[in-house]
Amino acid sequence: MTQLPRTPSFSLSGKTALVTGASSGIGLGCAVALAEAGAHVVCAARGAERLNEAVSALQAQGWSAEGRVLDQGDLTALQALFNGRAFDVVVNSAGTARHGPAVETTPEDFDAVTSVNLRSAYFLSAYAAKALMAAGRPGSIIHISSQMGHVGGIDRALYCATKHGLEGMVKAMAIEWGKQGIRINTVCPTFIRTPLTQSTFDNPERAAWIMDKIKLNRVGEVEDIMGAVLYLASDASGLVTGTSMLIDGGWTAD
Repeated sequence: MTQLPRTPSFSLSGKTALVTGASSGIGLGCAVALAEAGAHVVCAARGAERLNEAVSALQAQGWSAEGRVLDQGDLTALQALFNGRAFDVVVNSAGTARHGPAVETTPEDFDAVTSVNLRSAYFLSAYAAKALMAAGRPGSIIHISSQMGHVGGIDRALYCATKHGLEGMVKAMAIEWGKQGIRINTVCPTFIRTPLTQSTFDNPERAAWIMDKIKLNRVGEVEDIMGAVLYLASDASGLVTGTSMLIDGGWTAD
C-alpha cells in the first residue's frame, strides 16, 4: 500500500507566543493569527489603553491572551520578560521610521530608528534564544521586516539601513542557533494599509510610486501578513530558517 505523506500541522495548541507591537496594525494581526491557531499569546506594547483593548478583543473570541506593557527599547525590561520564561514563538512587530532625505537625517533620527528597528530586535532575539536554550526547547523567532530590507526607496536611507541590517542579523543568528532547533526568519511586507501608513497613501506622489511598483496592483492588508506568520510559527515551516518571506506583491521582482 502506498504510504502517503502527512501535511505538517499548522496548529499551535499548547504553545506560548510573544508578540511585540501587538496593540494595533500588523502586530495585532499576528496576535490574532497565533491565538486563533491555539497558542497562548502574550501581547506586548507601550500603550496600556490600546493594549488592554486588543487583549480584551482576543479574549472575547475565546482565545488565550494576556497583555504586558513594554517599551521594547528598554533592554532591562525586555530581558526581564524572559526571566524564567521561554516562548515557543516570538514575533517582533515593533518598529519605527523617520523618512526623509539622507542629507537631512540627524543623529537623533538615526539613534531613534536604529534603537527600535535594530538594537531592540537584536537583543529580543538573543534573550528569546537564550531562554529557549536554557529550557532545552526549540522555537521560532519571527521579525516583521520590510521589502526595504532588500531594495532601496525614496527618502528611506535610514529605514533601509535598519532593515538591511536586520536581514543580515537574522542570517547570522540562524547559523548560530540552528543546532539547538531555534529557527529565525523575517517577513518582509510591502506597504500595508494601517493607521501608521495612511499619511503615505494620502500623498498622491507617494501613492502613485507605490502602485507603480506593486505588480498585483493593490496595496497590502494586515490579513496578507497573518498566514505567513502562522506558517513560520508552526511545524509546517520546520526546515525554514535564516530566510525572508517577501509579501510584496512583486515589488522586488524587478
